[in-house]
Amino acid sequence: MIQYRYGTLLSRLSDRLKAREESLVEDWTDLVTWANQHTVTTPEQAATIIDGVIDTGVPIAGDGAPLVSEFHLMELIAVLGRSPDGGRAYVGRIIECAWRLPNLYAAVVEGRLAPWRAERIADLTRSLNAEAAAFVDRQLAAVGGVGWAQLDRLVTEAILRFDPERAEQERQAAADRRHFDFDDIDSNGQVESHSLLDAADAHDLDQALTRRAIVRGKLGDTDSFDVRRSKSAGDLARQDLSLDLLFADEETGEVIATSPGRKVVLNVHITDTTLNDDETGNEPENPFAKPDPNPVANPVGRWADKQVPISTAQIKEWLRARDTTVIVRPIIDLADCVPVDSYEIPDRIRQRVQLRDHSCRFPGCGVSTSSTTGHSCDLDHAQPHGQGGVTCPCNLVPLCRRHHRAKTFSRWRYLIVLPGYYLWTSPNSRHFLVGPDGTRALDPPRTVDPDE
Repeated sequence: MIQYRYGTLLSRLSDRLKAREESLVEDWTDLVTWANQHTVTTPEQAATIIDGVIDTGVPIAGDGAPLVSEFHLMELIAVLGRSPDGGRAYVGRIIECAWRLPNLYAAVVEGRLAPWRAERIADLTRSLNAEAAAFVDRQLAAVGGVGWAQLDRLVTEAILRFDPERAEQERQAAADRRHFDFDDIDSNGQVESHSLLDAADAHDLDQALTRRAIVRGKLGDTDSFDVRRSKSAGDLARQDLSLDLLFADEETGEVIATSPGRKVVLNVHITDTTLNDDETGNEPENPFAKPDPNPVANPVGRWADKQVPISTAQIKEWLRARDTTVIVRPIIDLADCVPVDSYEIPDRIRQRVQLRDHSCRFPGCGVSTSSTTGHSCDLDHAQPHGQGGVTCPCNLVPLCRRHHRAKTFSRWRYLIVLPGYYLWTSPNSRHFLVGPDGTRALDPPRTVDPDE
């Protein structure tokens, strides 16, 4: 009986949530109607006469969205009971969606996307030019929805593709903010450091400190891992000082100082046109290749370790670094499904699962499948190995430690629908479909008996 009443309570909460969202959608459509009725066609700061009053059109959404009457906007915000700044931002988000993100707006009106999610997306696209905003809207419509981290990457890619000058200016401005500072020594003889580094430099430093900390532990250092990493920074500094000890070649007398160079791997996914230097986008001439009538260079790459898009300029800068070795690897076939007999998972299978799923496949979870310091997700055998389950990508699902425990020790369960798609059932029989486009609740609306 307690379980039955608890299920009823969940249904009532779900129904009220649906009613609130339906009310918000009605507000959205009314506000779009209001914007259509109070559009000012003159440029910003240019006065026009509306209803016998000199008024001004103000922009509250991105490039291409209409200017709205300043005075009528003040009245609307007062009716909404919002602060001037808050109300202006709220109405601006709705106009941003209706005019610049039409697919997103349609999803809100049709009840496929919560209004608050659309508002957050509108905040990210407002500063984009019209082409970039349209690109984001098309991509979101194609995949059906993404997580916030994926959305940030999508906006970054849109800027790289359609506003490269802005992207390069922002990259250069960010590079100019790099620093590495130390505070004063405290009473315990310790110093705090603060830094902002190039991503590749930070990756290298993180890997170097981790490797040295592991070696220190193997050699008998009993301090914690974090302390050993800290001490390893001093080791690196003293190694640099040792470069002052230069020796002359016995035969020529020449003095040469060499550095160890980079010993880490940055996995960057690019097409064969990404690093094309031809500004027109044409490929270098190849006498054996069939000419492409409309060749276009791809201006965007992807840093696999962090799952973020990166500009061509940044890739070239990394590749030009001294002592850098470039290795070209063939594409990994994610459909490869060659099992092994053991319970242990070989690296080739683990890598395929990580590239396929990218993050924990529990509903709503975004923990990455891997990190620079080790695997952040376990690979769970969907059908237990002890019950005949094979060790191959089709039977392995990445789960962070917390949700792996939930699946193992609670009544959360999942089924593999297709590779990369998982149907979860909660302890109270709620269903969620998790796939590349995020998490979707599948339970139909339930009617509640008022006598229950």
